[in-house]
Amino acid sequence: MKPKSFAVCAVFLAACAFPAPAVRASDYAVGADLSFLKQAEDRGVAFKDHGEVKPGLLIFKDHGYNWIRLRLFHTPTRLPNNLEYTMALAKAARQQGFKFLLNYHYSDTWADPGKQFLPKAWENMSHPQLVAAVREYTKQTIIAFREAGVLPDMVQIGNEVINGMLWPDGKLPDNWGNFAELIKAGIEGVDTGRGDQPRPRIMIHIDRGGDKAKSKWFFDKLHSYGVNYDVMGQSFYPWWHGSLFDLRENLIFMANEYKKDIIVVEAAYNWKPGEYAKKPGPFPETPEGQRQFLEEVNRMVMATPNGLGKGVFWWEPAVGGGLNRRGFFDDNSNALPVMTVFDKFTLH
Repeated sequence: MKPKSFAVCAVFLAACAFPAPAVRASDYAVGADLSFLKQAEDRGVAFKDHGEVKPGLLIFKDHGYNWIRLRLFHTPTRLPNNLEYTMALAKAARQQGFKFLLNYHYSDTWADPGKQFLPKAWENMSHPQLVAAVREYTKQTIIAFREAGVLPDMVQIGNEVINGMLWPDGKLPDNWGNFAELIKAGIEGVDTGRGDQPRPRIMIHIDRGGDKAKSKWFFDKLHSYGVNYDVMGQSFYPWWHGSLFDLRENLIFMANEYKKDIIVVEAAYNWKPGEYAKKPGPFPETPEGQRQFLEEVNRMVMATPNGLGKGVFWWEPAVGGGLNRRGFFDDNSNALPVMTVFDKFTLH
């Protein structure tokens, strides 16, 4: 047996050693962050499945996807993800039967561990003013989604907030008190904006899928401030976040320690060379290697103790440009083998 084949088998057997209790299909998120999908189709991209042109959302639905994740920027100047655009895509997804995870970045552009820029409209605010702005902005946008008939099923308060958000006011590790108040303000905005509708589940999302120690540091500290949330979100890109065994160890730890639902809310792998051009990767950067990666990550999540692994989201499977090497479509916009991973779970 080749070494790489042995490693894949070992991972599979390890995952099976922790079988999850039966979970209803409706409880498991087969998800995709499709925030750029509408922009691509508006620009004339024709996505295809087995050579047949179909609306992008329908292709994902046909292959078992049941959740869509959409980012929201405050006032973007170069990117499309404002309230109007996001609402239109949410409506199209809801019409296809998708559940909807809304991802607040609380920025005019990308917010992630390396940058959490204040929206221009909130620059020079004091901490109390910033807390009030987060609460009111969240409330008003949630009201807008609710009145449009697309109240999110789940809401992320911030994006990959391992180092805080709304820097410098909420930057970690120095400003934990400020950060906790900002997070609570976002949650309060969801609660007041939803009206008499069911409360969307609240997710807190960090980017430490394979880092048990840093995950423990963050969530232990967050819990000391009494933050009321429902779902722990993790990113897992192996070139940044560790091996599949690291992911497995962390999922087991988080489930046993915190007893909350866990979703790998961002994952991706290349179908053509990108991250592993100069070093070996866990899978070949080929269409088949990409498919194998998602299968193994999904096995890990499904094997989380006590059935607390609640789903996997792929980051931007319909992205264009240079990052299309991480997407679900080849250079001719044909669906790649990775699209079929969930067929065996969802098709009758």
